[in-house]
Amino acid sequence: MLVKAGVDKTKAIIPIYNTWELVKLCNISKGWFWIQLIPILGQFVTLWISIIFVMHFKRVSLLHHTLTVLFPFIYLPYLGFSNNEKWHGAEALVHYHKSMSREWIDAAVFAVVAATLIRTFLFEAYVIPTESMEKTLLVNDFLFVDKVTFGARVPQTPLAFPFVHNTLPGSVTTQSYLKWIQLDYTRLPKLREINRNDVVVFNFPAGDTIINLPEFGSKIPYYDVLRSPEFNGDREKLTAQYPILVHPIDKTDNYIKRCVAIPGDKLEVKKSVLYINDQPALVAKDAQTEYIVVTNGKPIPEDYIEDSLGINIAEATMDFQPVDGRPNTYKINMTAGAANSLRSLSFVQSVSFYEENTVGYTFPNDVVHFPWTIDNFGAIRIPKKGDIINLNDSTIELYRRLICTYEGNTLSKNSSQYILNGKAASTYTVKQNYYWMMGDNRHRSQDSRFWGYVPETHIVGKASLIWFSYSKSVRWNRLFNLIN
Repeated sequence: MLVKAGVDKTKAIIPIYNTWELVKLCNISKGWFWIQLIPILGQFVTLWISIIFVMHFKRVSLLHHTLTVLFPFIYLPYLGFSNNEKWHGAEALVHYHKSMSREWIDAAVFAVVAATLIRTFLFEAYVIPTESMEKTLLVNDFLFVDKVTFGARVPQTPLAFPFVHNTLPGSVTTQSYLKWIQLDYTRLPKLREINRNDVVVFNFPAGDTIINLPEFGSKIPYYDVLRSPEFNGDREKLTAQYPILVHPIDKTDNYIKRCVAIPGDKLEVKKSVLYINDQPALVAKDAQTEYIVVTNGKPIPEDYIEDSLGINIAEATMDFQPVDGRPNTYKINMTAGAANSLRSLSFVQSVSFYEENTVGYTFPNDVVHFPWTIDNFGAIRIPKKGDIINLNDSTIELYRRLICTYEGNTLSKNSSQYILNGKAASTYTVKQNYYWMMGDNRHRSQDSRFWGYVPETHIVGKASLIWFSYSKSVRWNRLFNLIN
């Protein structure tokens, strides 16, 4: 095609440079040549330049432009080699005018492409679906998620329905993407690393495999069901009973939590108090946890509960329930400020942290070596790139999923030796950074205490701004609040 347009063969055959000649031929601003070198965005610009080039062959209909975009390796060689196709230059467009329908199509395509690029590389809208971050974030808070600060990811699953995540509109089980093309993980340069206490959106690590039914999904994770007494690790039995769906990394459900520990940190929960590097961790101003409240028998006034404690009685169905039949003893989910307010009441005898003592359902699901609960957990080190970890029976469950799933190795045991990628090994070097995420609503959050580390590859972005919020009506006081 370039030779037909009069470009020397030696210039026409040089990749990338030949588009410089193409831009000059079509009298396009040379700035577009440089823009096409930007990842992802440049691919769309190159398609646009190609369409302009084809138009100079007097091929201006929607059909020809569709062929240019979808079948370039067939259509462009045809234009180049066919004796029936000629270069007409600028005169090809002298009498060309777009129809009204074509104007609408072009506008719609531009809007979809622009919105997709913004959503992929700059920021994305997100809505809070559960109470795991209350009262920092409320159900039906609408957020902007900043993807620039931690570096936007290049989509690993590029063939997808626009503007949705992993299911088609109106469905909770029909996937919105095709796995025909899977790209390697790539992240654009970041402005900074994730800091402790950043509120982060990420792909749910244990959501790579789900039971594809509305009542399961990420609400009741596949791996929890697999470990249950009914299946006891039998994948074939589980697959025979339920429909199973395996998500690519970038298409697992989005979660939002607070990053309480970064790579290399020591984390421990003792009697419901979180410690990072042996120091009490930050407690967000509006964070909630469950307390045991003992009174002398006098009821707590409902108006006090609503106005002073900030608890909606109608919605607090799990609160104010007697504990184990003990009289005047209640378990109440509230903020530290509300707890201090209760302590000031004369008829309240004590307010103390509630401790969940059930063993057996926390990470790493090894009760022999790690008999932890959500309120007495660890100590544990958050893996950091370059860490050398020992492979032995007492620690292997802390790292098995990291080694096999997140970093793509094979791991087995032969007699007393561990076999890593077919070779005997006693240690493993961690290849990427990991993070520990917890909800501010500590007793009502499915977080890292249940499924472990969040790999760097799963980070989506930083929750930055609440742009809308509603419950029964608009929550005007939450609009345009920054997220801390």
